[in-house]
Amino acid sequence: MRTHLSHQPGEPGTAVRNLGILAHVDAGKTTVTERFLFAAGATHKRGEVHDGTTVTDFDPQERDRGITIFAAAVSCSWAGHRIDLIDTPGHVDFADEVERSLRVLDGAIAVFDAVAGVEPQSESVWRQADRYGVPRIAFVNKLDRAGADVDTAVASLRERLHPAPLLVQLPIGAEDRFTGVVDLVRTRALVWPDAGGPAVEGPVPAELRDEVADRRARLAETVAGLHVGALEEFCATGTLTPATLTAALRDLTHSGDGVVVLCGSAYRNRGIEPLLDAVVAYLPSPLDVPAVRGVHDGAEQERAADPAEPFTALAFKVQTTARGRLTFLRVYAGTVERGDAVLAPGTGRRERIGRILRVQADRHEELDRAVAGDIVAVVGLKAALPGTTLCDPAAPIVLEPPSAAEPVVSVRVEARRDTDTGRLATALVRLVEEDPSLVVRTDGESGQTLLAGRGELHLEVAVERLRGAHGLDVTVGRPAVAHRETVVRGVSGFVYRHVKQDGGAGQFAHVVLDVAPLGEPEARAGTPAATGFAFASTVTGGRVPQEYVRAVEAGCRDALAEGPHAGHPVTGVRVTLTDGATHSRDSSEQAFRAAGRFGLREALRACATVVLEPVAEVTVTVPLDALGAVLGDLAARRAAVSGTVTRAGTSAVTATVPLAALFGWATRLRGRTGGRGTFTTRPAGYAPAPASARAGAPAR
Repeated sequence: MRTHLSHQPGEPGTAVRNLGILAHVDAGKTTVTERFLFAAGATHKRGEVHDGTTVTDFDPQERDRGITIFAAAVSCSWAGHRIDLIDTPGHVDFADEVERSLRVLDGAIAVFDAVAGVEPQSESVWRQADRYGVPRIAFVNKLDRAGADVDTAVASLRERLHPAPLLVQLPIGAEDRFTGVVDLVRTRALVWPDAGGPAVEGPVPAELRDEVADRRARLAETVAGLHVGALEEFCATGTLTPATLTAALRDLTHSGDGVVVLCGSAYRNRGIEPLLDAVVAYLPSPLDVPAVRGVHDGAEQERAADPAEPFTALAFKVQTTARGRLTFLRVYAGTVERGDAVLAPGTGRRERIGRILRVQADRHEELDRAVAGDIVAVVGLKAALPGTTLCDPAAPIVLEPPSAAEPVVSVRVEARRDTDTGRLATALVRLVEEDPSLVVRTDGESGQTLLAGRGELHLEVAVERLRGAHGLDVTVGRPAVAHRETVVRGVSGFVYRHVKQDGGAGQFAHVVLDVAPLGEPEARAGTPAATGFAFASTVTGGRVPQEYVRAVEAGCRDALAEGPHAGHPVTGVRVTLTDGATHSRDSSEQAFRAAGRFGLREALRACATVVLEPVAEVTVTVPLDALGAVLGDLAARRAAVSGTVTRAGTSAVTATVPLAALFGWATRLRGRTGGRGTFTTRPAGYAPAPASARAGAPAR
C-alpha cells in the first residue's frame, strides 16, 4: 500500500532531502533523529536512548550498549518536503557504516556537544563528508549542560575543521536556564515552554537587542564577503534582507564555502523545529547535486536525477531480516518497479526486483516503484553487495563504490561443536555481506579461521551477532593487531631478468627498479609512517612499451602482499621503473607482470625494512586528581603525548598509542579514575613497532 511518504507520480525532486546525522559518539545524533520524527508527527512518543526506546537504535546490542552501531534509515514529512534520514554510528569502530552512508547522501547535519566542541570522531566524520563533497549544516547540541558555550563550540569548528562557520542563532539563557534562541536571519525569538510543546515566536528580548543587532550585522558582513550576489546588496544598503541572506546561506552551504550553525538542546526538545526548517532551506535536493558519474567500456558517463533517465542505483547496505535479504539502494536516475530486471554490470549478473520498501528503521512500507532521488530497500536481490551498481540492462554503467578501510584487529573464531562448523562458515559469509569492513581469512600456518575488523568493539559486536542472530556457540581468541612492513632504506638500479623456456613460446622480461620509502626515510617509533604504494616509470625511447609498464605495476602490487622478512603486507613504498628490455617473440604482459612481482620481491630483500604496527590517536578525559596516574599508565603503553587541555576540573590528554596497547584499557582506566575517566580513539595509521614485534627481520 502506498503511504503519504512515498513518491507520488510527478512529485518534484526539489521536495526531497536525503541527509545523514553525523557526530562523535554521545553527541546526541540519535536523540536529534528521534526529535525530528516526533516533531514531524512520524512518531507519537519521544524515544530515549537511555530507556532503549528509540526508533533507529532497534538492534538489541544498540539498546544494551546505548550507542548506534548500524546506520538506520527513517523518513518523515516537514513543510511539504519528504526527509529521508540516516542515523549513522558515532564510534570509530563503525566508521565504514558512515562511509557507505555518506556515499549516497546529498547533505548532512553535523552534531556537536556544546561543552566538548569538536571531538575526535566529529573531526573524522567531517573529513569523510569532505571526501564526498557532502554539504553540511551544524547543530551545537546540549546547550542546557553545565559549561555549555556556543561561541566556544563554534571557535573549535573554525580551528579544527577550518570551515567558515555562520552562526544564525543566539541562545536565550545559558546552561539550565536555556529556554530558546534568537533567529538572526529574521530577527525573531523562539522560546520553548517548560511544559513542552512547540516554540512560541515573539520579539527579541530587550536585554539581547544590542547583541542581536551586532551579531546580525557581522553575519551579513561575513556572508557578503563570501557571496557575490549578497555583496551587491550589502554594498548598496549596508545590510541584507532575510530573503537575500537565506538564499546566500543556501548557496554557501551547497558550495561548501560556509557552514550554517544552529543550536539547541535535543533532549529538552528545544531547537528541533528550526533545525528542520534549516534542512529544507539550506540542504540540497537530489536535483541540486551534480549528475552522478560512472564509466562503461572505459568511457565516462553521466546520469541526471530524472525519472526518465535509464535506471541507475547504488547498493550501500545489505541487511538480513525476517522479511528476507534487504538491499538498500540510492536511486540516482530513472525509475524501477516491482518485477523489473536489473543488471549488476560489475559481475554481468541480472537479477529481478521482488518488492520495494520504504524503510522506517525496523519497519517497512511497500511501494509500487522507486524513482530518482529515492533511498529504498528492495527484496529479491541475491548477489548485490554494498558498493554494487544496479542499472537498466540496456544502459550499463558502473558507479564508484564507497571506499573501505583495512581491518587492523583480528580474533580467532571457532565453533565449539564440530557439527556447527558449516553453519559458522555460512554465518561469517553473511556477516561480511552485511559489513564489508569485516574480513574473514584462514591462517596459513594454523588453519584457524580469523575474523578481522576495525577495532575491539567492532569484533565484539560481530561475535555477539554470531551468538545471538545466528544461534552459534563459538569460542574466540585474544585480539591481535595487523602488522605491516615498510622500507626505511631502498635500493637503486636493481636489475631483474625473467626468462622462462619450457617448450613453445617462452617468457622474457628485463626490468630495472628503484625502490624507496614513500615518506620520511627514518620514521621514529610512535610517529605515524607513510602508507600506500606509488609507482612511476621513467623509461624512455620505448624500451618498455606502455602496456608492459602497466603489467610491471600490477606485478609490483602482487609482491606487496607478503613482506620479505616478517611476512606482513608491505606498505609505504615507492617503485620506479627506470629501464628494461623486451624480446621480439617472448615478451608479453604476463612475462612483465611476473618480472614486476619477482623483481620487487628480490629488491625488497635487499632493502632495509621495519615492521609497523597500527596506532591510534587517543583523547583521554580524566579528573585532575587522576591525571598523574593516567599519564604514567600511558607512558607504560608507549604513548606519545601531544597535548593536555585543562577545563572545569578535568584534563583532556591527546596521545598517539599503539593499538595493541589499548586492548582492555577501558577497564584499567575506570579503575585508575574511580569510573570517572573516559577515552575515545581514531585510527592514526602505522608506526614502527618495537624490536619484539620484528620477528624475522634481519639486523640492520
